Amino acid sequence: MEFEHKSVLLNETIDGLNIKSDGIYVDGTLGGGGHAYEICKRLSDKGSIVGIDQDAAAIEAAGARLKDFGEKVTIVRSNYCDMKSRLRELGIDKVDGIVLDLGVSSYQLDTAERGFSYREDAPLDMRMDTRQKMTARDIVNDYSEMDLYRVIRDYGEDKFAKNIAKHIVLERGKRPIETTGQLTEIIRASIPMKYQKKSGHPAKRTFQAIRIELNRELDVLRDSLDDMIDILKPEGRLCIITFHSLEDRIVKSAFRKNENPCTCPPDFPVCVCGNVSKGRIITRKPVLPSAEEMEFNSRSKSAKLRIFERS
Repeated sequence: MEFEHKSVLLNETIDGLNIKSDGIYVDGTLGGGGHAYEICKRLSDKGSIVGIDQDAAAIEAAGARLKDFGEKVTIVRSNYCDMKSRLRELGIDKVDGIVLDLGVSSYQLDTAERGFSYREDAPLDMRMDTRQKMTARDIVNDYSEMDLYRVIRDYGEDKFAKNIAKHIVLERGKRPIETTGQLTEIIRASIPMKYQKKSGHPAKRTFQAIRIELNRELDVLRDSLDDMIDILKPEGRLCIITFHSLEDRIVKSAFRKNENPCTCPPDFPVCVCGNVSKGRIITRKPVLPSAEEMEFNSRSKSAKLRIFERS
């Protein structure tokens, strides 16, 4: 299957980057290369971009899509949390802009055997990086009921988390849970029918939760934001597209802390903590997709773009 991913908020992100034609840019979630392609079009011969992704299929697809830009493009198979060290290996200390698009790609969702989708029956996998040994199957079959409850409650924000965890443990006591289809049926049986009619697919939140836990998505994001702001040149910009409230909260909070890191009590007449602002938030409110985009790409509905500029 061809790697396909419609880049969400594409024009808004490219505008938000404020691209300098001879600048150095990083796409930390390269995917099919949609954002990277638009950045490359705006670069001179002196400009360059580093694309990072942990998914082999993404690397292959982006490589093909960006091949006409030649030397301008360097692609690295890695997690964006290692961006600082990967750039250092390439002899790059500071960059003019960074993009992160934190959504699961359409390709990953639509390739049934990757196990991301609750709409297809496939082995429980959900690994962003297929070199990783642990899969979603391990979480579903090996986590304690308490840990499953915690994951589904915290990362899926599902009010039936306790019941879903209980049903998973009951079912796996009879036989191992091997497929997305099995898991979906268990979740369906755990949620009252009247709620299923109102609130979209019943498995959506649990699948999101297991995927986040398996790929450590929130930890990786939380641990990377300060580093990414540090490697920006003055006036360099960090553009991040999130797809659920947990990610958005982490980005919003990190941007605020980097804009105003002062820890002095509010009644102090002058700052004595010595913490210095690293820049400013460009988006006081997140940029949302247009009605037109939401109509033509339903996966963009929950997207939010936030932008930070280094001082």
